[in-house]
Amino acid sequence: MDFIFMLTKSDRTVEDGLEVLDAVRPLGLKHLGFKDVGVGEPVLREMVKRIRDFGAQSYLEVVSTSREAALASARIGVAIGVDHLLGGTHVDAILAATAGGSTRCYPFPGLPVGHPTRLGGSPALVESQCRAMMAQGCGGVDLLAYRATEADPLELIRAARRGLGDGRLIVAGSIDSAERIRAVAEAGADAFTIGTAVLCGAYAPHKALLRSQLQAVLADCEAARLPAAAG
Repeated sequence: MDFIFMLTKSDRTVEDGLEVLDAVRPLGLKHLGFKDVGVGEPVLREMVKRIRDFGAQSYLEVVSTSREAALASARIGVAIGVDHLLGGTHVDAILAATAGGSTRCYPFPGLPVGHPTRLGGSPALVESQCRAMMAQGCGGVDLLAYRATEADPLELIRAARRGLGDGRLIVAGSIDSAERIRAVAEAGADAFTIGTAVLCGAYAPHKALLRSQLQAVLADCEAARLPAAAG
């Protein structure tokens, strides 16, 4: 399972994200991402460049709620060369916006609302949507399991796994402990994201440095017998 470090707090890209990237480079993280709000396109473009220079994969998560804003973000993602586009609910339009390029799409299943985003919907709905998204040509989905308002998060993950088949299941949002990392892995996720919990120092509350927070995540991945995100 891959650990995707998101340069985000409270569903926004942090303004000093470039400095954060430079600080974490020695850890050898292989999956790094950010969101479509918080900083402008020039900064996002430079983030993608630096992530590529690291030999890592880049992720842009779309949290904009309107169709127009989500499509604009998808087009920006393609223009800046991001590897993976996470989120969004207008699947046909986003796939059309990314057609012909190398960016893979992982939309939100369920019923995401608001910002910060909450997730409505049942396991049955999530499973059905995941099947449909794979049929449309998505690479997988970005599931906000621990933002759920109507269902058990692990039941949603298991439902998404059934619906996706071999598609990639990324679990995003509110993963803040070793117990959740292990639970997400056992339920069938291929990757998970952490942003706020690391950048706010909440993941390992007795440690002060960002490097220490990330090392704690990596150690918990190892303890859970998951492939670490560092090479």
